[in-house]
Amino acid sequence: MFQRILVPYDGSNGAERALIKAVELAKLCGAQLTVLTVYRHHSMLEASLSMVRGAAEIGGSLDEAMRGTARDAADYAKSHAKDAGVEKVSAFIKAGPPARTIVAFAKEKGCDLIVLGSRGLGATEGYLLGSVSHKVTGLATCPVMVV
Repeated sequence: MFQRILVPYDGSNGAERALIKAVELAKLCGAQLTVLTVYRHHSMLEASLSMVRGAAEIGGSLDEAMRGTARDAADYAKSHAKDAGVEKVSAFIKAGPPARTIVAFAKEKGCDLIVLGSRGLGATEGYLLGSVSHKVTGLATCPVMVV
């Protein structure tokens, strides 16, 4: 069946449901489970906004804060999968546009299934699917399960 399953995880409720389903499938198939957390790189213009000053005040840039949050999410998802009995699990973080980064990563790692939530933490939402899940289903060359 499936040998390499990718689950993009951002800590949202939808991503949590996708993680649970991906863990079930990985255990059922004996598949390698790969967790990917994508954070958006912020431009210098965004870094100059007042909301960003808060990140600098606590000792880092907005990118460092986003990377740290992404690392925490990826580590949580990996621990959850291991605790649930998945033997082969790894976690990665990447910066970039979420949908394209997910699809490129899946192709790079040879994933044969992507399991993702129908809605994540993104600010833009579609009517039936979140914009990221909608884009991934259109761009991916492997099967995509939207939970």
